[in-house]
Amino acid sequence: MNGQLQVVLQNLNKNEALRYMGYGDTSPDENILSMMNECEKALLAVIKPCCVYHVFDIEEVGEGVAVCGTSLVLKGDAIREHLAGCCKVVLMAATLSAHADRVIRRYEATDMTRAVMADFLASAAVEQVCDAAEDSIGQEFSAYYRTWRFSPGYGDLPLDIQGSFLDVLQAQKRIGLNATENNILTPRKSVTAVIGLSENEIQKGRQGCSACNMKDVCQFRKRGDHCGV
Repeated sequence: MNGQLQVVLQNLNKNEALRYMGYGDTSPDENILSMMNECEKALLAVIKPCCVYHVFDIEEVGEGVAVCGTSLVLKGDAIREHLAGCCKVVLMAATLSAHADRVIRRYEATDMTRAVMADFLASAAVEQVCDAAEDSIGQEFSAYYRTWRFSPGYGDLPLDIQGSFLDVLQAQKRIGLNATENNILTPRKSVTAVIGLSENEIQKGRQGCSACNMKDVCQFRKRGDHCGV
């Protein structure tokens, strides 16, 4: 079972972008808001948000969780725990398209403040795309309970599965999404994620900071905040 979604964003989550920028209880001034509106308009004019997904049966193996019908194994204890009790898994990949990267690069050549704003807005936007895709998947598989999204790099699920993950989804062909030799997604404003499906109710909770590979350098954690995972 697989699908492809084109997602229409009417606006971008500026509050989330401001949170990424470090605005907690502090309100940005009118100049910042004006620049942010400008960056939002520039992104919305060109991005082509889309998502591909495929649903597979899964089987627990020694290294982690095997995706049946493929050679892909989701390795690690964290993903094994995340998918405990699940009988199926949704592999998904979402992107804003290369147009978002071009907007950010254009600002980098002329105005770093706007470049940072556009970067954070695009980060918030790709999460909006994932949320919309997850809602659609949830409706399609309404008979199942589902876990939250778990991405390569969380816990001990290695980033080096990105290439194989994308190959299984045929993401390069379907939405133009690739991974570099260093396992960086291109276009940059893209996400891969795993969602577990279970016939029985499952415990939903955050993975938390302790299992995150970014915990030692995370700016949210240093401020006593969290990224939402």
